[in-house]
Amino acid sequence: MLLYILKRILYVLPVAIGVSIVCFLLVHITPGDPLTAVLPVDATLELQQQMRALYGFDKPLPVQYGLWIWRVVQGDLGASIATGRPVTSEVFNAVKNSLALAAAATLIGFVAGAGLGILAGYFRGGWVDRIASFVSVLGVSVPHYWLGMVLVIIFSVQLGWLPATGGGPQGSASRSWDWDYLRFLVLPAVTMSVIPMGIIARTVKALVGEILNQEFVHALAAKGLTERGVFRHVIKNAAPTAFAVMGLQLGYLLGGSILIETVFSWPGTGFLLNAAIFQRDLPLLQGSILVLALFFVFLNLTVDILQAAIDPRVQRA
Repeated sequence: MLLYILKRILYVLPVAIGVSIVCFLLVHITPGDPLTAVLPVDATLELQQQMRALYGFDKPLPVQYGLWIWRVVQGDLGASIATGRPVTSEVFNAVKNSLALAAAATLIGFVAGAGLGILAGYFRGGWVDRIASFVSVLGVSVPHYWLGMVLVIIFSVQLGWLPATGGGPQGSASRSWDWDYLRFLVLPAVTMSVIPMGIIARTVKALVGEILNQEFVHALAAKGLTERGVFRHVIKNAAPTAFAVMGLQLGYLLGGSILIETVFSWPGTGFLLNAAIFQRDLPLLQGSILVLALFFVFLNLTVDILQAAIDPRVQRA
């Protein structure tokens, strides 16, 4: 197991370096000048040169990357052009909010999707299977932002049960995990959970159907094992793949929640990226993309290790 973990870590290092290079280059090949967001229209050439020197934009790209990655290794992602605040604190505050939202959405999606998938796998061709298939297809087809607005109209405007927008009763700083805070989390989490629910339901349905047709299941039933015992073996064999899919969905939700966080004004990475794009805040955009990409890389590493711990066949393979 230790050798497997070391191999996976060695595989991650070049991927992380490649991710940093791509993140650095992507924001530099975009058209326009990021300093236009902070410089006045009538800025003199001398002032423009001073600002370029201050942010290091006057150096060649390889030198800029070397200086940037050296600061990143030390935990310094630079300063925001728009606000002047450290990018590190801005990004990590947003990551904490997005992680709470993504974790809640993944949990809802996993529980609902796994339940639907197990029922559909056990009752293939029946009305339960048809309902589960319809819900899973609907989940991956409905636009997030549209569903979010519909939920806001129903539960916030008409019924008044839940708040429509915001990150907490006192803003993003209020994370007390009581109902006053969690009620702000309900609508965006439910909205984000529909896609992972559909994906996990379809995955678990296929896994359960395939496992039920395998010879060891028939052998267990022939030896007199109860339905509960057979079900336990089926779930044990389906769990590694299902957890791997859940881990990937958590990474996707953390980095792909721009529309949801914008609709609900949730102060996460999606909301931060949206603001950075419109303000052409290059250091903030760079830092946000890098942190999200590296989080996804190390989340994959964690999922691989957990999958190997759950299923010994992964190590042997």
